[in-house]
Amino acid sequence: MQQTQAPSNFLPQLLRTVGAWAVALLLFFPLGWLFLTAFKTELQAIHVPPLFIFEPTLDNFGEVQRRSDYLLYARNSLITSLGSTILGLLIAAPAAYSMAFFRTKKTRDILMWMLSTKMMPAVGALVPIYVIAQTAGLLDSLTALTIVFTLSNLPIMVWMLYSAFKDIPPEILEAARMDGASLWTEFRHVVMPLSVGGLASTGLLCLVLSWNEAFWALNLSSAKAGTLATLIASYSSPEGLFWAKLSAASLMAIAPIVVFGWFSQKQLVQGLTFGAVK
Repeated sequence: MQQTQAPSNFLPQLLRTVGAWAVALLLFFPLGWLFLTAFKTELQAIHVPPLFIFEPTLDNFGEVQRRSDYLLYARNSLITSLGSTILGLLIAAPAAYSMAFFRTKKTRDILMWMLSTKMMPAVGALVPIYVIAQTAGLLDSLTALTIVFTLSNLPIMVWMLYSAFKDIPPEILEAARMDGASLWTEFRHVVMPLSVGGLASTGLLCLVLSWNEAFWALNLSSAKAGTLATLIASYSSPEGLFWAKLSAASLMAIAPIVVFGWFSQKQLVQGLTFGAVK
């Protein structure tokens, strides 16, 4: 029976393997091409036909640091990403806790409203937020970017933590309340330890989203508080695009978060699939 079934299973398995490799190569190609271009000269970068074999150079990376002070932009990205993630968790965790364990008739409506705000194009809120930042003297400041990044990711953080808290057996909370635990004690010593995985997944995902945020960084900051997205945009000029230097700057911008995402991919996948399987 096994010998007769093997040929029939071979072709579907082969097609799935080929399809998986094709999709993987398609997704990886832009990143691979970016990597190659970063080590080319400007003439090699625009050579027709494209060069796959060439003598690599590190001049582009040195030029990026000399021209744009990469470390300053990287520091700004790190501060705004970490700051917005920590601030978001401090706000989202109590909100999700109250919605998960003290539901009202309006809880689901509030959750859906929060999620619906992510469907609005960011440009729709640009003018009011820009005017508020200008009036408060927060243009081109890390404070403004941190607040905006936090508010942008807050609906996702509340939803993810809400799903994580809902997985906690209510019997555990009832036992803690019978022992005389207050709301703060219950939240701190019961809910938080049982939701470490959900908190980590939420924090990691929002850290990645904040690091990659470009729209608000380009519109609310410039040289002083600019993030790595601002650095990349600076390599577009009226004379054209400097492809080799642009690729080097882009590679330096995404390298830290790609390495970080690679080592934390299990937590990121867990966070993206919260509530998908019950």
